Amino acid sequence: MLEQVIVAGFGGQGVLRIGQMIAYAGFAEGKEVTWAPSYGPEMRGGTANCSVVVSDSEIGSAQLLEADSVIAMNLPSLHKFEPAVLKGGKLFINSSVIKEKATRSDISVYYVDANAVAEKIGNDKGGNMVILGAYAKVTGSVKLESLYELVKKTFTGDKAKFVDSNIACIKAGAELF
Repeated sequence: MLEQVIVAGFGGQGVLRIGQMIAYAGFAEGKEVTWAPSYGPEMRGGTANCSVVVSDSEIGSAQLLEADSVIAMNLPSLHKFEPAVLKGGKLFINSSVIKEKATRSDISVYYVDANAVAEKIGNDKGGNMVILGAYAKVTGSVKLESLYELVKKTFTGDKAKFVDSNIACIKAGAELF
């Protein structure tokens, strides 16, 4: 198994967290992983993306020019990274923010109303967890149970109050597909 994914959006959308969660879950499952972030100096509103590779065997490079999957959280990211999806690959679009449709017909496209689903759960910042759940369910690159355990381990201290709602967001995203 080899899964190469690019996650892209703007700062504040939890783009880097999605990538970290995929990488950490893969690592917890005994897989080889890489995570390579890229972001501007802004804390919120600037561009952010990361490349993640999850594999059953050794990984040659963390940098990706093309990917099996792309998760686009905003319109500029869709425009920039839709061409990077390999033929037959998967494109996940946060349709709460992106109103345009994908232009390619040689890939599978998944429209995830991530922010709206998260808001219904009561977690207005959980859109990233919703699209993460959809991604994990569709690709099978990491197990949903690994993501649930990771939320329990990493949302601690003053963020512990978000454990249940983040798990609910991941589950809701997975149930969309």
